[in-house]
Amino acid sequence: MIHGIENTTNIIQQFQSNAMTRINLCLNASGPSITVGLNAYKMGLVEARQRGVELRLITEVTRENIQHCREMMKISDVRHLDGIRGNFIVTEGEYIAFTVIEECTLLPQIIYSNVKEMVEQQKYVFETLWNKAISASQRMKEIEENEKTEVIYGKENVVNAIVTWQYNGEKSWNLCLDSTIPAFSMSSRIKKGYHDAKVRGVKIRYATEITKYNLEYCKEIMNYGEVRHLEGLIGNFVVSEKEYLGEASAKEFLSHLIYSNKKEIVEQQNYIFENLWNNGVSAESKLKTIKEGTIPVETRLIEDPAEIAAIIRTEILNSSKIIACSQPGRLQLIYDNFFDLYKQVLDKQRNAQHKGIRLIVTIDKNDLALVKNFVQAGVQVRHVKNTLPLSFVVTDKEVHANLEDVKGRKMIQSLLTSNEPVYVKQFSSAIEQLWDDGIDARLRMKDMEEGNDNEIEVIQNPAKALERYINAVKTAEKEVMLIFPTTNAIARQEKLGIINDLRAVTEESGVRARILMPASSSSDLALADRIKRTNKSIDVRYIGPNSGSSTVLVVDKKISLVMELKDDSKDTFFEAIGLSTYSNSKSGILSYVTLFENLWAQTDLMTQLKVNDRMQKEFINIAAHELRTPIQPILSLTEALRSDVRTAEGREILDIVIRSAERLQCLAEDILDVTRIESQSFHLSKEIFSLNELLLDTVRGIKNGIGNQIHDINLVYTPKIESVFVEADKSRIAQVISNLLNNALRFTRSGTVSVMMETKEDHVNVSVKDTGSGIDPEIIPRLFTKFATKSTTGTGLGLFISKSIIEAHGGIIQAENNPGGNGATFRFTLPAA
Repeated sequence: MIHGIENTTNIIQQFQSNAMTRINLCLNASGPSITVGLNAYKMGLVEARQRGVELRLITEVTRENIQHCREMMKISDVRHLDGIRGNFIVTEGEYIAFTVIEECTLLPQIIYSNVKEMVEQQKYVFETLWNKAISASQRMKEIEENEKTEVIYGKENVVNAIVTWQYNGEKSWNLCLDSTIPAFSMSSRIKKGYHDAKVRGVKIRYATEITKYNLEYCKEIMNYGEVRHLEGLIGNFVVSEKEYLGEASAKEFLSHLIYSNKKEIVEQQNYIFENLWNNGVSAESKLKTIKEGTIPVETRLIEDPAEIAAIIRTEILNSSKIIACSQPGRLQLIYDNFFDLYKQVLDKQRNAQHKGIRLIVTIDKNDLALVKNFVQAGVQVRHVKNTLPLSFVVTDKEVHANLEDVKGRKMIQSLLTSNEPVYVKQFSSAIEQLWDDGIDARLRMKDMEEGNDNEIEVIQNPAKALERYINAVKTAEKEVMLIFPTTNAIARQEKLGIINDLRAVTEESGVRARILMPASSSSDLALADRIKRTNKSIDVRYIGPNSGSSTVLVVDKKISLVMELKDDSKDTFFEAIGLSTYSNSKSGILSYVTLFENLWAQTDLMTQLKVNDRMQKEFINIAAHELRTPIQPILSLTEALRSDVRTAEGREILDIVIRSAERLQCLAEDILDVTRIESQSFHLSKEIFSLNELLLDTVRGIKNGIGNQIHDINLVYTPKIESVFVEADKSRIAQVISNLLNNALRFTRSGTVSVMMETKEDHVNVSVKDTGSGIDPEIIPRLFTKFATKSTTGTGLGLFISKSIIEAHGGIIQAENNPGGNGATFRFTLPAA
């Protein structure tokens, strides 16, 4: 059993890669959505198909998954089997099963096996099901023939169709009907359907125009479901989760209806209903309005300037809050006609009787004095560079809008006014967004007075950010600096033609272009090298993989554009980026220029450091090889000479020579191992062997090696009765054990060094415990790094090499001081054979 999305995805991708002749998939109706809807699985199948592997899929083809099945048929032979529930995949040598599939969701757990008997059994099961299944094309034809759209004529047929629709709806009824229909809805035959639907638990939502003429019918409908009022509603349609009935003209009601059970049409009409429903007013509110005779909800166009002024004045004085957006050049009109009213409202605000006035304008030099008057009076003002192409005022009750291009003191000639909640809500939302994007007028005026006509724009729309991006690159005159956060960002922007635009401006206008991009892997380097090779006029350099989370563009040291990376896994620019910030602020641009130049300079330093590091490693490698060459002859000749020496003093001298040469030999081998590890040329020669015997031989060898040199240390290993086998590089594991034992003996003056082994379900634990001085706390954080040692005789390479050997086997090595401060324990794990 494999758990975790990352683990299961890796296993499935390897499973797909291992297939040589055939991949058989048996999946329930949700299965096709993950085989072609998720690139993590789809690409493995596509690549298998390209290798000549035959793909076969058994699933239940339904109206919901038909598009995924069609996509799957492009790469696989697909068959349909009713009610299929099992989920498994089998190839010629492997088998995977899973119990739960969610639409377009990676699998959290799977069962994997390469046991021959189980694989053969599942292949037999698949073949049996395959022979029972029918072609997917046949099933799709059946589904499509059951879907239809038709026009129903005649009153009796129309009524029958409505009654049938009522009983077919199992979950929801969404009805959008004009003001004449509620009476028909409560007629005896149709009303019975409402009663039955309520008993069945169907959710009924009824949108209509409630008037004094259909008031009682609407109240009756409210007993069966929720009712909302839509002013001036024209046209009639009803839609359930399965079917749609619609008719365009109320004058021809019951004469004909359009019927459809096509999924696309049903979904579209449900979407239309939701939008209308969200714009509706609760029936209770409308009924109260009609009953109390309150102000009617209406939208109208006023073209009398005197009436326009009177309406605006009345609304300002009666409001509890005001927010206005003015087109450029309109501020003088507001000041001349309504500023005195604004001051009265602001007096109310100071007495906590009003929420205040907010004003959105484009501030330029011509309006500077006027803006100061508004700000000093207490109006909250914000600057927006690009306001909407209309002026409008929104209060808590109404919205007033004007599209005329009028400047100066001239009064507007037409005004669209509405107290409809839908419009008030929409305009309020738009103006609040403008307000959030605006700049405090006091900051804008300060910049203008200081001669810093800076613009800082927060861009939420990716399309607008892209427009700014392309325009900035194409209009560059001297220099372009560009920092990419990831290679995916480069690839996305290359698809959009940004790199080509940059190359064009460098070749045609002589603009200097410099790019910093991350390159931490071979694929990154391949992309970067291709861009360098195909765009020779652009200077490209590499930086580290953690180069930020935004694309940074600086053009001519005059403008900057910073685009936040929201989701780097997305394929398109529009899905990947979040907020963008455009600026011509000198201080802000200078900070990005400084950042770029520092990173650019660091690339020179990093290149030199890499050269020096490579030269150093080459020197150490050569020195270790040259050092090892004479050591073996020294050892051989000294041991031969020792056998001829008869005196104890002479032999002791030669023993010193032999020990020193052996130590020098170990040092040379350690240096060579470190070089192999760092150059990734470290290889293992795996075999299956008894770990018991290796531990016993190593302990015995070390005991023989130290002889009588250490009298106060007891080296203990009690082998297990049963044999424990591992598949590993025997000599390298022996090297690890020797390193740990020698370290334990080196730091233990007296006491015990014990070796223990225990087996778990799928791995083996080996530990070396001593009663020595323990691990110095200072080096614990870097214990397994190069040259980490407190010993006067050790090099600090042994543990680094040991860690690399164990991790290359898929194991873990750890160390800790023993409780009570008496010695230390080193342990490592290896997968069991």
